[in-house]
Amino acid sequence: MEPIFQKDFELTDIYVDRYGRLKPSAILLFAQEVAGMHCTELAVDSDTLEKQRLFWAVSRHRVQITRLPRIGETIHVETWPMPTTRVAYPRSMVAYDENGNECFRSVSLWVLMDLDTRNMILPGKSGIIVSGTVRGGELALPGSLIPKSLGSVRQRAVSFTDLDRNGHMNNTRYLDWIDDLLPSAFHLGHDLKEMTVCYLSEAREGQTLDLRWDLPEEKQLQVEAVREEMDHPHRVFSARLTYENGHVM
Repeated sequence: MEPIFQKDFELTDIYVDRYGRLKPSAILLFAQEVAGMHCTELAVDSDTLEKQRLFWAVSRHRVQITRLPRIGETIHVETWPMPTTRVAYPRSMVAYDENGNECFRSVSLWVLMDLDTRNMILPGKSGIIVSGTVRGGELALPGSLIPKSLGSVRQRAVSFTDLDRNGHMNNTRYLDWIDDLLPSAFHLGHDLKEMTVCYLSEAREGQTLDLRWDLPEEKQLQVEAVREEMDHPHRVFSARLTYENGHVM
């Protein structure tokens, strides 16, 4: 089986923001889509895993952006599994424009979860084997983000359209929520260059999350999403996004 999976995506309205640039959440959507398609070829797709009462969940994402492509462009996406670690199945992705120039690349950590207990199953105990490839140039695996004291807070409830087939908030929606923390004027004048997102616990329909955030010096946005459960705070996700001044269109 081919270790590299390839697919082209035409950037239509559903993938771009109000300024016609690819949304950060769409990068994670593409990563999710091509990973799922490749897993089907490798016979470790969601339907196959469900028979063993398992499912894939992404635990961390790291993305580096050369430029965000625009509406009307077609990007060529390549993905491949990297060597399995003791706890996770890393996967790399890179996207090119029609001239062969790199637009962005990412690395994600995928884990196997028990469909009934929602506990993580270590690769060595799962029976699921995915052969890894190292092509060179892969991003370093994302580490954890240390909690910080953050000055701004906004509440938001998890709704129906935030959910995926597993019944919890989809990871791509986290980036949309993060984008909504900042006004259009900021997005117009700044280019996203790098982001790391850590998914720490499930968020379910009806739960209210406190989005705690800070943007010191307008360069690096820090976000912590926390829910209260039995009077104790539980971190749901954390993120760090780095921007640079852009060109006003």
